[in-house]
Amino acid sequence: MMDYTQQAQWLKAMAHPTRLEILDILRRGEECVCHMEAALGKRQSYISQQLMTLRDAGLVDSRRDGLNVFYFLCAPDTLLPLLDAVLGPLDDAARRHLPGCVCPHCAPVAVASS
Repeated sequence: MMDYTQQAQWLKAMAHPTRLEILDILRRGEECVCHMEAALGKRQSYISQQLMTLRDAGLVDSRRDGLNVFYFLCAPDTLLPLLDAVLGPLDDAARRHLPGCVCPHCAPVAVASS
């Protein structure tokens, strides 16, 4: 008999609009909290609280790069089809670079002068 505990934890964690938005962002690739802040229009502390719930459920994990912490999906092979079923197909045209966001993915790259 199959143990459905992990799947139940995933579904319970996904049953929140902001957490679904975060997962939608992360299915495009890893992102830092400041990027999610700009994308969602929510405070950093609120986003961090939602990320902790997603992490506790085993949906996301993080890695540190200098001062930035990047979040990513833990089990993309299993989770992406589920997110596609819940959220619809991924919009390849969705913008990743957000005006006003200072994260490494959005900030303009400084051009070195010769």
